[in-house]
Amino acid sequence: MKYKHNAEQKEFELGRHKFNDYFVYVQSHLHDDITLELPPGKLTRSERRVVQTKFIEWIDQFKGEARDKVLRLCREAGYVEEDIRALSSVRKGRRIAAAYRLGGMRAEEAVPQLQHLLNRMSYGPMTIIIARAIAKSADQTQQIREMLTRMLSYDKGIHHMAADILVETRLDSASLMRKLLDDSDPGLVKVALVAMWGQAVPAAVPTLDRLVGSEEKDVRAEAVKLYLSSNPALEDDTITQLMTDHAWEVRVVTAKALGRLHAAGSIPLLTEALKDDNWHVRNHSAESLAMLGEQGFEMLCQAALTGTGPARETALYRIERTMANEGDHEAVEQMVAFNKKKLMYDHYFGIQPSKRIGKVAGVGGDYTA
Repeated sequence: MKYKHNAEQKEFELGRHKFNDYFVYVQSHLHDDITLELPPGKLTRSERRVVQTKFIEWIDQFKGEARDKVLRLCREAGYVEEDIRALSSVRKGRRIAAAYRLGGMRAEEAVPQLQHLLNRMSYGPMTIIIARAIAKSADQTQQIREMLTRMLSYDKGIHHMAADILVETRLDSASLMRKLLDDSDPGLVKVALVAMWGQAVPAAVPTLDRLVGSEEKDVRAEAVKLYLSSNPALEDDTITQLMTDHAWEVRVVTAKALGRLHAAGSIPLLTEALKDDNWHVRNHSAESLAMLGEQGFEMLCQAALTGTGPARETALYRIERTMANEGDHEAVEQMVAFNKKKLMYDHYFGIQPSKRIGKVAGVGGDYTA
C-alpha cells in the first residue's frame, strides 16, 4: 500500500509539472472576456485527475465569474458526469471519493443521488463527506433541510458539526436561516442558531427574541447566547429571569456574559449564583464577579470568608486565579486595578509577614547592619 501510494504521489507531481503552463493560461484569462479551453490532446486517467484536482482547488478559492468559468470547464471535461456514474460503483471508497469531488464541483445535478446515498448509510466519517457535498451542491432549501434532518436522525448530538456543514452552502444565508429558525423541528432550530455565530443576520433578530422563551432548553440556551452576544441593554427583570432559569445551560450562558457586559447591577445575582447546584454556573459566576471591578472582587472576598461549602471553595479558587494572573500587567490602568484588588485582598485576608534574611558579604566582613 505504501509503495502504491508513493508511486501515485510521484505520478501526480509529474502531472502537475506537465500542466503548469496550462494552469498559468487559465489563471491569466479568468477575468478576460474569452472562452477558456481544455488542455489539448487526450489525457490519461491520472492526468485528468491532476487537472480536476486543480479545478476543485480553484473553485474553493474563487467567487463570481471566475468560479463560474472553472465550473464550466469541469462540465465540459466530463468530470461531473463521470463522478455521478461513480456514485453507483460497488466499491465504497470510489463512491466516497466521487461524492467529495462532486461537492467540490458544486454539482447540483448530483444532489438527488447524494441524498439517496446518505439515506442508505449508517453514521460514520463518510456521512460527513456526503453531507458536506450536498451542502455545497444544493440549489434548493428543501435539499438542505432533508440533509440536516438525516444528520440529526442519527441522534449523535452533532448540532455543531451540522452547523459547520450548513455554512458551506451557496444559498442565501439570511433566507435559509430564517426558514430554519421558524422550523417545527427544534433540532433544526438549534443548528441554525449555532450556524448564526459570526454571521450578521438582522432579519432573524425578531425570531431570536421569540426563541429566548422557547420550551426546549437547548434551543433556549443557544438563543440566549446569541442574544447576549449582541451586547443588549439588559434590564434587571431580564437578568433575574435568565439567572433563575430552570435550565443550568441558560444560567451558565447568562453568568458568563454578565462579566463581559460589565453589568454591575447583576453583582447580587452573581453572588447568589455562587451557591448554585451546578459547578459550571458557580465557576462562571465567580469569573464574572472578578471582571466587575472592586465591587465584584469584594463580593468574592466576602463569600470566601463567610461562605460555606462549594460557594466558599469557588470564591477562593477564583480569588487565587485573579491574584496570580493580574500581577503581570504592564498597562497603567491594569496595574492600578490590580493594586486596588491587592489592597482589598490584604484587608480581608491579612498581609503575611516576610522574614528578613540576613546576608553575609564574602569579602570585607558583615555589612548587614
